[in-house]
Parts: sequence; structure tokens; C-alpha cells
Amino acid sequence: MIPVDIPLWADLLASLLMITGGALTLIGSLGLLRLPDLFARIHGPTLNNSLGLGSVLLASILIASIQADRLVFQEVLITLFVVATAPVTAMLLMRAGMYRRRADGGKKKAPQPDEST
Repeated sequence: MIPVDIPLWADLLASLLMITGGALTLIGSLGLLRLPDLFARIHGPTLNNSLGLGSVLLASILIASIQADRLVFQEVLITLFVVATAPVTAMLLMRAGMYRRRADGGKKKAPQPDEST
């Protein structure tokens, strides 16, 4: 592959998209660690990690398209696959959680907040 000089505007835009994608993914992962139960935890990774991955893929599309002098189609396919599968996966996880809660029949009690504070 012949090296191509990337314009400054494209380099800055791709860098901004990569930083945004990393920050969104980090926030989503922290939500997974901090939130109390499955139903709250599912939102952080599902929403933020999808947006973070979208930002990284946009940066990849931008740089690869400039280097190839045409629209690079592989990243578009990855984007469509992630956009199509992430909500379905989240929905299936939520349904599994609801089924598990019903199957347990309330055997597990939710942790009560400390009343001394």
C-alpha cells in the first residue's frame, strides 16, 4: 500500500471521533460496574458502547476512505451489523433477567439501605 498524506482536518476529526468513542465506551463500562442490578446495568453498556463503537467506526471510515480515494464499504457493513444486533442482544438479556426473576419467585431479597445513616 502506498502511504497517503492525510489532510490535517481529517486527522483532527478522526482523533476527536476516537477520543469521543473511547470516552463513551469508558462511561458505559463504568455504568456496568456501578449500577445495582441487571435492569439498570444493561443500559450503560448497550447505549454508550454502541455510540462509542459508532464513533470509532466513523473515524475508521474517514481515514480509510481518504487513503483509498473512495468509500470503504467494510466499515459500513460493521456499523450496520452492530446497529442491528446490539438492541436485539439487549432485549434478549432483559427477557432472560425477567424470566430469572419470575423463576426465583422472590427468593432473593433486594439489599436494604442502612437505616443508621
